[in-house]
Amino acid sequence: MTIVSNATEFAGKRVLVSGGTKGLGRATVERFLAGGARVITAARTIRDPIESVDYVQADLTTAEGGAAFAKAALKRLGGIDILAHVVGGSSSPAGGFAALTDEHWLAELNLNLLATVRLDRLLIPQMIERGQGVVVHVTSIQSVLPLPESTTGYAAAKAALRTYSKSISKELGPKGVRVNAVSPGWIMTEAVDDFLEMLRAANGGTIEDARQSVLDALGGIPIGRGAEPEEVADLIAYLAADRAAAIHGTEFVIDGGTVRTV
Repeated sequence: MTIVSNATEFAGKRVLVSGGTKGLGRATVERFLAGGARVITAARTIRDPIESVDYVQADLTTAEGGAAFAKAALKRLGGIDILAHVVGGSSSPAGGFAALTDEHWLAELNLNLLATVRLDRLLIPQMIERGQGVVVHVTSIQSVLPLPESTTGYAAAKAALRTYSKSISKELGPKGVRVNAVSPGWIMTEAVDDFLEMLRAANGGTIEDARQSVLDALGGIPIGRGAEPEEVADLIAYLAADRAAAIHGTEFVIDGGTVRTV
């Protein structure tokens, strides 16, 4: 899917995308590039690099990895104007709450909450100093619609990220830094394929059985499909753009109507 963008929309902007080598992260990198931004991203493994993107090999689930990424971003770009926190995911086993060990919980929190918190703490101060900047946190509809069979830890971490995002928006708005969150539902990425395979291996049956079990747990998707990564990336870019200058301290859901409550 191709998203049409203004080639100068982000001209002169320095953008950091966490976890930008695959799935939604890669789509977000490509979207900012299409708008004329300079982009830096990081991952544990750099694969299929995009020309003109700055890459840092770092494990963002650790304090050391986050510090190395932030230091490299400030050195290479001279500062960051837009923080797009896309890093996230789940590797916890199926089997409900009892299957989650302390190690599983810490892994979920480090990836889905603390990786973002650490980068914010290291990079937002230079935004405050300039009196301007934009932060976009990627949460998940699972913060309000968790799947108890397989994503309790992930959902809880994303719920914490959602609350954190709202809290710092109150602090940073008066200082010129806008903060918003994007809450996706089902996104059609390779990570979803890996997740479905995990469920299939744990519960038996086919990949389609696993897919249907997730859809049943979610209550279905009214538009009949998950979102393309490019569609979610376009929403992230919109919130980061100057045309969204009055949007602050809120969360935008992009889930095809999955969450049925207001």
